[in-house]
Amino acid sequence: MSEPVASPIPCRSVLVIGGARSGKSRYAQALAESTSAHRLFLATAEAGDKEMSARIARHRADRGLGWETREEPLDLVGALRAEARPGRVVLVDCLTLWLSNMMFAERDLAAEVARLAAETLDLPSPVVFVSNEVGHGIAPATALGRTFRDEQGRANQEIAAACGAVVFVTAGLPALIKPAPRPDLRLT
Repeated sequence: MSEPVASPIPCRSVLVIGGARSGKSRYAQALAESTSAHRLFLATAEAGDKEMSARIARHRADRGLGWETREEPLDLVGALRAEARPGRVVLVDCLTLWLSNMMFAERDLAAEVARLAAETLDLPSPVVFVSNEVGHGIAPATALGRTFRDEQGRANQEIAAACGAVVFVTAGLPALIKPAPRPDLRLT
């Protein structure tokens, strides 16, 4: 696994995005660990079945010592307001599960994502968000799947706009995509 990418500009928030099993969570954890000895893992997953319970336990064990954990499947803004503080880094893993939790709770997704994006701009500590890029595959076969894909794409765009940096991880390799230089097209 590559070391975290050094951002060319200081930033308070980073969105780490990639596909399933891309290495994004491992990268985000390494980035947070290189930022502060005071770390909070803000988990959005819920253990709804045995497989997810085992997955959560494995992730908790992989983090090891030096991490506090808070589980918050719905009120991410409230949790960040309560937990973000100077000298501490917060790792939110992941926005994709948070969004699906919000959908099943029949919350106003656009309003909740807007609240999270606005809150991101004012947090007193660095935050690393993890999210899935779900739009790179084939179109989902169901209306619910297509709605989720579309909502996740919109949420990723809004959170990316609010974050100072965005890192795309694929095959365990991070690529800094924000800030990015703008191509200078020539008409000659």
